[in-house]
Amino acid sequence: MLIRVLSIHPAHAFRMAMPLSHSPLLKSPSYLLLRHHSFAPPSLYRFLSFRSLSSPLSSPFSSLSSNRSSKKWKQPIAALLEIGGVKIAKDDVVKENDPTNNVPDTIFSKLGVELHRRDNHPIGILKNAIYDYFDTNFPAKFVKFDDLCPIVSIKENFDDVLVPADHISRSYNDTYYVDAQTVLRCHTSAHQAELLRKGHSHFLVTGDVYRRDSIDSTHYPVFHQMEGVRVFSPDDWAGSGMDATSYVAMDLKKSLEGLAKHLFGAVDMRWVDTYFPFTNPSFELEIFFQEKWMEVLGCGVTEQEILRRSGRMDGVAWAFGLGLERLAMVLFDIPDIRLFWSTDQRFTSQFSEGKLGIKFQPFSKYPPCYKDMSFWISDSFTENNLCEVVRGIAGDLVEEVQLIDNFTNKKGMTSHCYRIAYRSMERSLTDEEINQLQGRVREAVQSKLNVVLR
Repeated sequence: MLIRVLSIHPAHAFRMAMPLSHSPLLKSPSYLLLRHHSFAPPSLYRFLSFRSLSSPLSSPFSSLSSNRSSKKWKQPIAALLEIGGVKIAKDDVVKENDPTNNVPDTIFSKLGVELHRRDNHPIGILKNAIYDYFDTNFPAKFVKFDDLCPIVSIKENFDDVLVPADHISRSYNDTYYVDAQTVLRCHTSAHQAELLRKGHSHFLVTGDVYRRDSIDSTHYPVFHQMEGVRVFSPDDWAGSGMDATSYVAMDLKKSLEGLAKHLFGAVDMRWVDTYFPFTNPSFELEIFFQEKWMEVLGCGVTEQEILRRSGRMDGVAWAFGLGLERLAMVLFDIPDIRLFWSTDQRFTSQFSEGKLGIKFQPFSKYPPCYKDMSFWISDSFTENNLCEVVRGIAGDLVEEVQLIDNFTNKKGMTSHCYRIAYRSMERSLTDEEINQLQGRVREAVQSKLNVVLR
């Protein structure tokens, strides 16, 4: 894959993320499952340019432009990239004057980085280990895609994966919208339908995916997924004495149990029935690893509607999806998801191509600094927007944002108190730095989020 920087200009370097709000809807089982295991359909969206769309859809988040940081934290952002033959201009992705756009500079700066294509990076090492398993057990069967453009239509990202029109995962609070009809993919499933239509029956799709998410050691607004799909024809199950769904489900479980053993060794496993809108039946695979049960992936028998829309009228398929960071953190003993993006040689030099499971040796134990912030919230307040503001100023120096107290007074006003943990993975932070950051955070929170500081 070709990544070519054609022109450069400076912009601040910090990444943004967003946590889930505390509403019951956002914590519903089906929503959380979709966030972690959206692995089924949508299609390959090759965008060459974007036009501003005239749409009544507006976003309350479009005003959350990131603050400029001091010179010591600036990094270059490519003004024009070429990824897999697709030219991407910054102005096509970050549209400050489009009310439906909520993509900040810091997210655009991740386009084209593609950690999964680096053979000596933990993410790339894990990807290649999974490739090795499928190449060994299904010789010359699975076609691999790892350079597909991450900018897709909402049809590909949601509709083709059978996500209901009113599903919360479509909200601006969770998804990065380029415009009213275009998003940064939330899952590698955004390419499944197109690949099926093109005639592929066995394929693996790996890529960077984007979601507004929490700020803590296991959540980041950019991470990496792998999707696997296998389509069966009637001849495959004809002599088995089983119906098509049972036969495909059996093959799915056998294949993924083998993958788990390939990655983790001889571990105990169990299957848990679950729900996804794009598979039926649906399962999660858990392994007993390091003295506890750990969820490894989500999977299931693909909904027939997806295959019918793709012209596969008589086929039955299985699909799985897994998060590479989630597994890499366990296999390599990496304690903080921010480390995957580190360019510090003390981190990068620890990993080598083909060496799965080398245990990360911490090179720093710098202390955290905690700052509390209390304010009266408005009806439009969400934690995702708070974290967007905090990470926009502090970048990867913010380790966690946690709600530690809330109450409603007799006048019906609600107060939230958040504890912000600042910690660098590479150096000690000074009191002056932290106080300056916290001061800027407080100013931005009050001005951008329509809250009143206490």
